Amino acid sequence: MYKMVLIMLMMAVWMAMHALQTDEEIAMTALYQGKHAVNRAAHAAAQQVDRVALADGRLHIDEAAAYRNAGRYLQTNLQLNGDGEPLPESMLRDRVEVLVFEVINDDHVFPYTYRNSYYGYTVTLKRPGVVLIVRMIYPRIFNIIEPIEWTIKGTAELVAR
Repeated sequence: MYKMVLIMLMMAVWMAMHALQTDEEIAMTALYQGKHAVNRAAHAAAQQVDRVALADGRLHIDEAAAYRNAGRYLQTNLQLNGDGEPLPESMLRDRVEVLVFEVINDDHVFPYTYRNSYYGYTVTLKRPGVVLIVRMIYPRIFNIIEPIEWTIKGTAELVAR
């Protein structure tokens, strides 16, 4: 009898460990999805050329258009509404927050090294670009462990061809 109880207890422990491992794998998938979304949003933002400056021979990013496009890409790729809240079909449950959106334009000398000591991010840009830092919280499927919070960083430069 005691062997049967021990087997049942070990099965419960094994199932709990398996569920925890599955939750970790889904969390990593969410992190990769978030990183790809941030990279795509930064790239879309960096390609918003100011046509007036381009007519003057300058590579300059239109900041308002860049911000709009970055938001649109984040909404589409992470399944968010206009306020950054997840849609019902999204794997996220908490608001995705844009912590830093910075356009580095031709008013800087390139190569330009961007530093953000608060978030521990440094990147060198060779031409105008966009820096995007987003906070994303992954809700755990099983409530054994607290939700995971990530600060996802991305940068893209204006492509001049």
